[in-house]
Amino acid sequence: MLTNPTAYTLANSGFFESGALKLLLEGGPFMWPLLALLIMAIAVIIERYRSLKLLENDASALREEVTNLLSEDKVQESLQLCESARGPVPAILSNGLRKYLVLRRLNYDQAQTEQQVIKSMENYGTNIVATLERHLPILATIASVAPMLGFLGTVQGMIVAFGDIEANIGQQNIVQAAASGIRVALLTTAFGLIVGIPAYMAFNYFTGLINDFVLQVESSAAELIEVVSLRLTLDKGDS
Repeated sequence: MLTNPTAYTLANSGFFESGALKLLLEGGPFMWPLLALLIMAIAVIIERYRSLKLLENDASALREEVTNLLSEDKVQESLQLCESARGPVPAILSNGLRKYLVLRRLNYDQAQTEQQVIKSMENYGTNIVATLERHLPILATIASVAPMLGFLGTVQGMIVAFGDIEANIGQQNIVQAAASGIRVALLTTAFGLIVGIPAYMAFNYFTGLINDFVLQVESSAAELIEVVSLRLTLDKGDS
């Protein structure tokens, strides 16, 4: 009968009886769902980190330049500047400027123009925030479920351990049997915390980035509306 040479080599080298894999196998069936949660958490963290790197771009210089261009009534130039820049803040500014440019050409009054520009930027900002928060609920769920799943595995392991102790009373050292069983049972708790704590920290980190972005958007929108309102007032005075 032919055997798999790789599996034979691993078995004879003690690969399954050492290191983290040994602890994983000793921990029981609850270790496998925890391993799946760990892989999922790592995937979400990598994906969100790569997506949210755009939020690290400093948009203060762009906002100042857009404000200066609008003060000089160079709406088209400011729109082109925002469209050429990368990141969510330039995208929201360009959305508001585009709306302002259209309403200005249609000769909307000042109150309606301000209201429509604000509404357009808020709706677009809501969509961007929803995109930035994608998959974060998965990370929050993992941060909550992994420790509880670990505790559940420990409870199940303790039940089995005390059952073995009860069945072997008088046949072996009870303290030794209890220590061995409890050690194995506690592995799921440790692994659950190992999965849950980084997931919780990553969730808070990404949430903080998004909250900072929301503040930037609100500040940018306030500045844009202030300049638009001033520009409309000046245009009305000139006419």
